[in-house]
Amino acid sequence: MNCMEIGNIIRIMRTEKSLTQKQLAEKLGVTDKAVSKWENGGGCPDLSLLPDLCTVLEIDIESLLSGKMLSKPAENGNMKKIKFFVCPICGNVITSLSNIELCCCSRKLSPLTAQKNYDINTEQIENDWYITSSHPMTKDNYISFIAFVTGDNLQIYKQYPEWDVQLRIPKRGHGILFWHSTSKGLFYKFL
Repeated sequence: MNCMEIGNIIRIMRTEKSLTQKQLAEKLGVTDKAVSKWENGGGCPDLSLLPDLCTVLEIDIESLLSGKMLSKPAENGNMKKIKFFVCPICGNVITSLSNIELCCCSRKLSPLTAQKNYDINTEQIENDWYITSSHPMTKDNYISFIAFVTGDNLQIYKQYPEWDVQLRIPKRGHGILFWHSTSKGLFYKFL
């Protein structure tokens, strides 16, 4: 741990939050001299303070302890670059249009890699895509969500083990259909 780099991050984040050293110290139950010492690289915060410090400064512990904050140019998200993240514990589904670091249920999540077409049928009925699948829908093995992505739109449909996959999605031009099997991963099909 480099106390100078950690102190620099504390100073940057504190000023971004418009907090004085005294205000930050009061939130953490320490003296303003302790905050000044950290920011000048004269020492590092006690490990017991890190969770509260990171909460107040809205930074993750890993970034704080590494002494490096990732900065990247703002991206205008592109739907073609959509990434899906699924928490293996709670089943939470999270999407992103650029590179991010995510944690859920105390686990770091990686974006899923989509595989081409598996076990899903699509049929056009009137102005809708009718989606069906013979995939088993058991508690341990089911399609957890289906998503339809177009150039400017994302629709996610949650699925449950006790349901058969039968879904109508409004046809809005061409797009990519994604679906997630709890046992086999993420798949896609161009529509």
